[in-house]
Amino acid sequence: MSYPARLDHLVYAADDLEQAMDRIEALLGVRPAKGGVHPAFGTCNALLSLGNRVYLEILAPDPDLPAPPYGKWTDQAPKGGGLMTWVLRSDDIEGLAESARDAGGDIGKVVAGERSLDDGSTLKWLLTNPYAMPIDGAVPFLIDWGSSPHPALTAPMAGALTGLTVEHPEAAKLREIFVAMGERVEIREAAEFRLVATIQTANGSVELS
Repeated sequence: MSYPARLDHLVYAADDLEQAMDRIEALLGVRPAKGGVHPAFGTCNALLSLGNRVYLEILAPDPDLPAPPYGKWTDQAPKGGGLMTWVLRSDDIEGLAESARDAGGDIGKVVAGERSLDDGSTLKWLLTNPYAMPIDGAVPFLIDWGSSPHPALTAPMAGALTGLTVEHPEAAKLREIFVAMGERVEIREAAEFRLVATIQTANGSVELS
């Protein structure tokens, strides 16, 4: 098994951050570390490293933040919690976004993002519109960290990501989009969308979806 070379992180979304952290800790054996809040998306997060510049983001609505104009991003989360989408890292975020759009995966315009940290500092980046979620979120959005430190460097290590599979009824269309984006992705034809990550932990290989 394998995963795309530019995979940056996986987004696991749920209704409640603490409950999701408990669930992930029980599965992977390591407690996620709280990251901060995203005022533009109405969310808060916690993180676990999955290896070199790859991490798992646990995301939930922040009850202390007002809903943004498009609603809290986690309104699109799978019922009961689960992997909602994934993210590719790119130094040419505009060019890669255009390639995806030309192939039928409109991941939106590039915008600025930021997260307020508990120490009062702010982490900043560029990303394509997370609300776009083309083909149910099977097409990843893009991120460029610029000069900001990568979150995987400081998050607790949960194990090593060894594989990522995208399941979707529109598998053929997804293959065309991923070829246009220059990424090899394992895709399976399925009745509905599901992301399946395989993680090698201290307690053995675990599947997260």
